[in-house]
Amino acid sequence: MASGDSFVSRDSRRTELREFLRSRRARVSPADVGMPAGGRRRTPGLRREEVAVLAGVGVSWYTWLEQGRDIKVSEEVLDAIARALLLGAAERAHLYRLAGLNAPERSARPSVAPSPEVQRLLDSWSPRPGYVRDRHWNFTAVNDAARVVFGYGENDHNCLVSFFTNVRYRVLHCHWAEAAPDVAAAFRADAARYPDDGEFERIAGDLAAVSPEFAELWERHDAAEHTNAVKAVDHPEAGTLVFDATLLPLPEHPGHHLILHNPRPGTDTQQRVEALMRQPSLVVPHPGQADTAHDADAPAESLP
Repeated sequence: MASGDSFVSRDSRRTELREFLRSRRARVSPADVGMPAGGRRRTPGLRREEVAVLAGVGVSWYTWLEQGRDIKVSEEVLDAIARALLLGAAERAHLYRLAGLNAPERSARPSVAPSPEVQRLLDSWSPRPGYVRDRHWNFTAVNDAARVVFGYGENDHNCLVSFFTNVRYRVLHCHWAEAAPDVAAAFRADAARYPDDGEFERIAGDLAAVSPEFAELWERHDAAEHTNAVKAVDHPEAGTLVFDATLLPLPEHPGHHLILHNPRPGTDTQQRVEALMRQPSLVVPHPGQADTAHDADAPAESLP
């Protein structure tokens, strides 16, 4: 049954590939790609041989591809066809999938502001904490609840740096020491996604110069990936708050993530954080005013 299902799936994909290429070819005129019209045409768009010339492949090979035959394709050839057909990023990824290849990752932009839709989601998420960070872990948006609950201040610009240098943040968090190795490992794993981006090494180097704890962890060369975590906070005004933290990628801004914190079921965190955020004047306390973090029965954090 499994082999039959695989055959049906492969056959369906070839059919979809054939229809997709034909439809994309029909919407591109010779003038769109700088080619002469070449007389009267029976159908709109480019001819197969014209696509083949533009992509630098044989006419027969392209015809077989468009017919959905079982032929080998490479990323380079698919990219050439995508350029010839003026495909957008989403269409190019779709072409890859239909051809049986992994879609290429979109290039991540260093830092952009969140879209209005994401900003509205972040604002409406309050009184629950949330923030957006870019590929370098710089904050691009932080809601009020995250500032009050986690102790972020005006000088907090980078999630990793704040984790290791913000004293208030460190005092508030119940499992800081247990989470620190995973946080450093997650940043190294993200840095490996962009081997030509020296900003990761600069951030790590600057942080290692002021944080011996980070320097020691960074030298371990551990790497880890986390999309979910449990974050426990001992807040001087609200008491113990425990959140499930979820990291969500933002496809419209590759490399950026939305991190949302939801009160953990079975705790009274929801009521406590709501009461905290209803206070008319929210003053982030001095680190010395916070109680010493106690051992809460919650897993260590892995997302800062």
